[in-house]
Amino acid sequence: MAETSVSPTPLLKDELDIVIPTIRNLDFLEMWRPFFQPYHLIIVQDGDPSKEIKVPDGFDYELYNRNDINRILGPKASCISFKDSACRCFGYMVSKKKYIFTIDDDCFVAKDPSGKEINALAQHIKNLLCPSTPFFFNTLYEPYRDGADFVRGYPFSLREGVPTAVSHGLWLNIPDYDAPTQLVKPLERNKRYVDAVLTIPKGTLFPMCGMNLAFDRELIGPAMYFGLMGDGQPIGRYDDMWAGWCTKVICDHMGWGIKTGLPYIWHSKASNPFVNLKKEYKGIYWQEEIIPFFQTATLSKECTTVQKCYIELSKQVKEKLGNIDPYFTKLADAMVTWIEAWDELNPSTGEAKVPNGNA
Repeated sequence: MAETSVSPTPLLKDELDIVIPTIRNLDFLEMWRPFFQPYHLIIVQDGDPSKEIKVPDGFDYELYNRNDINRILGPKASCISFKDSACRCFGYMVSKKKYIFTIDDDCFVAKDPSGKEINALAQHIKNLLCPSTPFFFNTLYEPYRDGADFVRGYPFSLREGVPTAVSHGLWLNIPDYDAPTQLVKPLERNKRYVDAVLTIPKGTLFPMCGMNLAFDRELIGPAMYFGLMGDGQPIGRYDDMWAGWCTKVICDHMGWGIKTGLPYIWHSKASNPFVNLKKEYKGIYWQEEIIPFFQTATLSKECTTVQKCYIELSKQVKEKLGNIDPYFTKLADAMVTWIEAWDELNPSTGEAKVPNGNA
């Protein structure tokens, strides 16, 4: 089909890495081949490092297992989760590209209502290269799309928009539900394709899902830490949530935008709700205190880079969430370790400065 043929010069071919966390053979890449093959893949193998992960022929990739993470980061490897997809953020750290797209290995190519296969990566790139409008909501959603614009009453002084740091995609078929919702709606499937992209307004948090996500690594990369989850930790399935809350607070401070909506992927299988409940149990309680913390968090004018923002946020986590559970003191320390490791591997990147007047 002409629609899925590989373009001779794919957009951002040399500026984007695709990061995939996995514990299994990556057969799912076959269906993504028309869209992913021109790009470099970073595969982060979770679980047993002695297990061989098979990757289909023809893909350009590098694969890291736990032994590699320990070798590269040394003692600082303690900040990278084990037996949890949160390990994907190691791929963000070792990448040398400007942009990252990350996807789970149970996410397949979706089709739009006309039956055409959706090139999720191309839509994420479009979102990232287009400005965001976090300071004033446009009721026609994305004003920069063909057939849309800023509506009457939208301030002209804000129409240039601001840089887009994150593009958050959605899912057809299996929705990203928590365990209690999974248990009461076991047969629910998302069949609604909403043809919309919108900027999440400044001051509004959102639940960020890491299974279909792209971001400007040079802009916001150091904030994309997926926390301490999985093996040895009291919580799981909050890795992307944590990164999303931290990232949104920092983007609001720095004057950048986050978009959500298109593109869709087909989420192929539901994880076990009973296993999920065990992982999420404490998080479901804790988030009732964590979210108000992030809703009221402010960063000082001295926080002129993402690293400085993240370190200041880690201090606030320790101070204000440490009384909930000792885990948050440990997490705050891991946030600092993450930034130290990031700066060691990326001595000249991630120092994007706050624009004048937004601090």
